[in-house]
Parts: sequence; C-alpha cells; structure tokens
Amino acid sequence: MSLIRNVGTIGGLTAVSRVFGFIRDMILARVLGAGLAADAFQLAFTLPNTFRRLFAEGAFSVAFVPIYSRTLHGHAGQPGSEQAAERFANDVLAVFVWVLAAFTALAMLVMPAFVWLLASEFQKVPGKFELAVTLSRVTFPYLMLVSLVAMLSGLLNARSRFAPGAAAPILLNVSLIAAMGFAWIQDPGDDLFAAWALAIGVSVAGLLQLLYLTWATRRAGVRLKLILPRLTPEVRRLGLLILPATFGAGIYQISQLVDTFFATSLPQGSLTLLKLADRLNQMPLGIVGIALGTAILPMLSRHIHTGNRSEAQRLQTSAFEIATLLTLPAAAALAICAPAFVSAFFVGGKFRPEDGVVMAQIVVALVAGLPAYVIVKILNPGFFAREDTRTPVWTALAALVFNVLLNLYVVRQYGIVGLAAATACSASLNCLLLYAILHRRGWFRFTAQLAGRIARQIIATAVMSAALWLLMPLLSPYAVGGIVDRAWSLTALVGAGMAVFFAAAYGVGAIDPDLIAMLRRRRPQRDERDDEILEVQ
Repeated sequence: MSLIRNVGTIGGLTAVSRVFGFIRDMILARVLGAGLAADAFQLAFTLPNTFRRLFAEGAFSVAFVPIYSRTLHGHAGQPGSEQAAERFANDVLAVFVWVLAAFTALAMLVMPAFVWLLASEFQKVPGKFELAVTLSRVTFPYLMLVSLVAMLSGLLNARSRFAPGAAAPILLNVSLIAAMGFAWIQDPGDDLFAAWALAIGVSVAGLLQLLYLTWATRRAGVRLKLILPRLTPEVRRLGLLILPATFGAGIYQISQLVDTFFATSLPQGSLTLLKLADRLNQMPLGIVGIALGTAILPMLSRHIHTGNRSEAQRLQTSAFEIATLLTLPAAAALAICAPAFVSAFFVGGKFRPEDGVVMAQIVVALVAGLPAYVIVKILNPGFFAREDTRTPVWTALAALVFNVLLNLYVVRQYGIVGLAAATACSASLNCLLLYAILHRRGWFRFTAQLAGRIARQIIATAVMSAALWLLMPLLSPYAVGGIVDRAWSLTALVGAGMAVFFAAAYGVGAIDPDLIAMLRRRRPQRDERDDEILEVQ
C-alpha cells in the first residue's frame, strides 16, 4: 500500500470525522453561544483532549510504533516475529493500563488545582469555576479510554491497517451531537443541562471508541491479553522514549494549554471563540497533517531500519510536496473567506454576529501557521523513526518559550487575536528548527526540484486568492441569509476557489504529473513491503 493510498484512507476518514466535528460545533455554538456554560465545557473538554493528543496520540504513538514495527517486521537483516510483537504489545498494555488508571484517578482528585492553573480568572464569575471543575471530572476518564484506543490504533498502523484508527474519532462527534440532541429535547433553554450532557457524552464516546478498536484488532488477527505488569527491557526503552517525545510530538498541544491559560484571562466567551475558530483550522490540519504524519511514520521506520536512505528521503520529499500542495491554498482560502465561513456556519441562536466578527479575525491569525502545523507533522517522524525523541524536545521547548514570551506582549495589545497569531508564529519557528537539524544531519534535504514545485504552488495560490478576493463582496451577503442562501454561496466560493487553484496549478506545473499518474494507475499485486514505497519523486 503506497503513501498516497494510506494518506487517502486516513485523510478520507478524518475528513468524515471533521465534518461531524464541524456539525457538532455548529450546534454547540447555537445551543450554548459564547457564555459561562460554553467556556466551562470547552475547558472541561480541552483537558482530556489535550492530554490525549499530547501523550496518547503524540508521545506514545511515536515511541510505540517504531519499536513494534521493528519487532514485527525485522531490523538490520534480522527477521521479525509475530509472537515477539504480540508479547511486546501485551507487556506494554499491562503497564499502560495501570499508569493510565493512576494518572486519571490522581487528576480527578486534584482537578480544582488543574482548573485553577489554567483558568483562575473563572473564579471572578459566580459558579463558573465550580462548574468547570465538575465537568472536567466527568470528562477526564475519556483520557484513559482514548489512550488505549491510541495504542490499538498504533498497533494496527504498524500493520498498514489505518482505517480503524482514523474512523474512531467519528464516534466522539456522533456521541456529542446525540448528547446535545438529548439536551435540546429535554430542556432547550437550559445551558447547564446541555453542558452536563456534553460532558457525559465525552466519556461515553471514549468507551465506544475502545470497543470499536478492540473489535478491529481482533478482526486483524491480534489477540491482546491483560497480563501481570512486567518491566521488560523493551517496555523500559519505550518509557525512556515517551518522556522526551511528549514535547517533541506535542508542541501544538502544549501551545493549546498555554493559549487556554491566556484565553481564560480575557473577557468571557474568549475561550469558546478560540476553540470554535480552531475547528476551521483543524479541518485541513487533521485531514492533511495527521494523515501524512500517521502514514509516514511506520513506512519511514521500515526504510531506516533496512538502511534504505534514498527511499526515506524520497518518502519525506513526497510527503512535503503533498502537504504544501494542500495547505497553502487551504490557508489562503480560509483567511480570505473567514467572515463568510463563520457567518454561515456559526452565527445564529445564542451565537451573536459580533461574536462572529471576532471569531473570523481569530481564524485569520490561526491559519497563518497552518502550513507550519502540517509540516511539523512530517518532519517529526524523521527523528522518531530513528528513535531520536530527544532532539525535538529542544526545538519544541524553544518554540514554546517563544510562544509564552510573545503572548505576554500581544495578549495585552491585541487580545484573543494576538494570542492566535502568537501560536502560528511559534509553530513556524518549531518547523524551521526541525528542518535545520534534519538538514545538518543529512537525514532530509530540501531539493531544488521540491523548491521549484512549491514556488509554482505559491503562484497558483496567489491566483486563487485574487479570485476569492473578487468574489467575497459578491457572495458574502448571502452567508448571513437563510439556509439555502448560505449553502449555495459557500458552495460557490469553495467550488470557484478549487477550480481556479487546480487550473492554475496545472498551468504552471505545480502538480507533479507522476503523482497524478500514480493516483490513476492500478498497480499489480506485489509484496506489501514493496508496495509501501512511494514511486514518485
């Protein structure tokens, strides 16, 4: 299975999840608006979700997948072993379960301290701090459940089965939509009841995801057993890799916690507006960045472990080209069309037009860093596949310190919009540092061919941006009309933008014809390992 096919599988299912997530946030904006209950739930959802991305899907996955893949498929001429891989997975599961249970229980006990550290300003609004603490305790078991889901997803990814892990988040969004539907039926005007229903829905979603991934691993022929914990050498090695990988893989998530801290010090509703704006930013980031990062890690690990440096370089080059091809126009389109998108999708019910104006400005600031967010997902596996989780720690720390220092200035001057811009700047710094180190070590080099391709992509993006700039005054008034007007005006904007970009990209040679040929070509059945080598420059 090629990188393109893997990215298509992950990206397609992630796109479905993002659509459901978008529907979820559209409903949430109308049901809760940007007030007390909305802020309290956003904080309660942020805590387990950030730890999930930071530890489970970030640090744990990037440390676990290369070791498991090496054990399963072999390393340096040594054959792999299904039995050895199963023993390793069982040993990790036995330790992981107890660590997660202990951390979850401890976090729930000290939740008031957690909330105070991130949102002490909530205490100035009667009942807001207490509600945030209670809802956070209800949602936090989701972390344990979804961390086990991340382990099972990593195990399947190492076997080139990417669909179950990519499909699991759909269950979260469906569960939250169902929770809001239940709350609306029971009491449509009660914000507190809706927030409670959402918090319960988060933990229920974790259970549903775990049941689904357990079924998927059994269907793949993997039979995991819960045994007595043993600190084997492989488990110890995994533990040593996880700690530095927490920072290396999670700069975006750590920045999210920093942003949450600063956002809660701003006027009520700021945190909710930031999280809803990030939903627009997360659409391309999740579909492209997470898909590429997830697909490239096990394949890159295999090339490196077998000493195939040329294929490792080619794989990263192709991933880089795909990332910029999709994120450059996405960032430009989101920035130009942000007022229309926000008005059409979110304004209504308890979400006021003035909230939409601020949210559109936040979107513009966030998407300035969209290419960097995605490229970091591609560069980090260059270290993780070599089991070097220490180097990204220093780049992540440098970017994080830069983000905090920048926030201390811009939040006072520019409020929530400045905070979003600081996040984009810190991600760009992290991206530059990662590439500089990879280049210096000879692990990945920016070729003249890649630079030329990206330059052509920028030209095509500029042509598309000009077209959207001309269309916005004509179509944006319809974005605040009825459902039909909103639907056709946004469809026209998106359709026109895509048509102009791809026409321009084809005209200036921004799209690799070999890549298109590969997407169209049906390849003969071959050995699975050979199929995983991307055959385009």
